Amino acid sequence: MRRADRLFSLLLELRRGRVVTARRLAERLEVSERTVYRDIADLQASGVPVAGEAGVGYQLRGFDLPPLMFDREEVEAMVLGARVVEAWGDGELAAAATTAVAKIEAALPRNRAHLVEETRLYVPKYGERRADRLPFTRLRRAIRDKRRVALHYCDEGGRESERTVRPLALAFHPPVWLLIGWCELRNDFRNFRLDRIASCEATMECFTDEPGKSLADYLRRLDLESSDAEADGRSQSP
Repeated sequence: MRRADRLFSLLLELRRGRVVTARRLAERLEVSERTVYRDIADLQASGVPVAGEAGVGYQLRGFDLPPLMFDREEVEAMVLGARVVEAWGDGELAAAATTAVAKIEAALPRNRAHLVEETRLYVPKYGERRADRLPFTRLRRAIRDKRRVALHYCDEGGRESERTVRPLALAFHPPVWLLIGWCELRNDFRNFRLDRIASCEATMECFTDEPGKSLADYLRRLDLESSDAEADGRSQSP
């Protein structure tokens, strides 16, 4: 976690209004207690009124951040989205989702912070996160960095092939994750099930969005195919 993000998270924790120990802060921020003491001292030196002492605990006095004004439906939507990521994303995204919900809860007005805890929308977790058993993280980073990936893929019929793919997006069709990409072997868009990828390596070859090969082109094609299917359905209806 970057120092700026850590200090912001520390402020959100202190803003909850109750006294919190350095050990608890260290656990929440996943740093050492020594780092917490140093960050507290830096905040105090910057004029943030952090009261307390080592061994007792800390809290903010007379200092507030502007509240986030979300209504109940907005809070439920964000919490549900975070819980989907916690259950079906990889470990990194799951941790980020948990942190994001904590930040939202801390930044809500005190008379609305209870909405997070009271959200009764849950996503089942079946043992180990599925994405952790897949090349999810590697593909997510390749998409972000725009790097071609080399795949060893096994299709539905058991046929194996080596593919070089421009990874464009990851799509979730419960319970399956799909890689949307431009396949250079087929010279066309293809969807690859992550659970059928035997191996995946990000190459050093970067790519740029080219006309006809971008995610926007893929989505436009989907829209056209969907419109054509709807038109065919209407023409065949009695």
